[in-house]
Amino acid sequence: MSLTVVASATKAVIIGFDQPFCVIGERINPTGRKKLAAEMIAGNFDTVTADALAQVAAGATMLDVNAGVTAVNPNETEPPLLVKTLEMVQALVDVPLSIDSSVSAAIEAALKVAKGRPLVNSVTGEEEKLEAILPLIKKYDVPVVAISNDETGISEDPDVRFEVARKIVQHAADYGIKPEDIVVDPLVM
Repeated sequence: MSLTVVASATKAVIIGFDQPFCVIGERINPTGRKKLAAEMIAGNFDTVTADALAQVAAGATMLDVNAGVTAVNPNETEPPLLVKTLEMVQALVDVPLSIDSSVSAAIEAALKVAKGRPLVNSVTGEEEKLEAILPLIKKYDVPVVAISNDETGISEDPDVRFEVARKIVQHAADYGIKPEDIVVDPLVM
């Protein structure tokens, strides 16, 4: 049975069928949270701090960190904001982190400063995403969440989602990424 290991600087979490359930706190995400997005743009991280501490206190074993606050020049604006947010959260809590961004430059910037072995959230079956994200996964030797959608979107057919997941795992193997470093999100509908 394969086990996926993620870690902070001081704590490891093992993801696997025979392991305790891994609870990933998802509150540090400005998507759909206008107040949080405005705070982060203004350099105010009070809510980020409160959310990080509250989620760990509530039992989160990992925290997802996202800084996608703007569609205006995300390749320029998101990397430094994600790095700042990630460093702040790492200083507050000792749980492993999940780096969450649709901007590959932001993911790489965060991976450069991440302590331990974070999870990258995520890669899809879209060719462009596979070619942008999988080399980073290999370079930094970190696990990744595989989202079962591709250029056609999210299929209602579970067999199609399974095939997309298979495609991601096969592409990852082409990069020398171990199967246990792929955490498949089947997008149950």
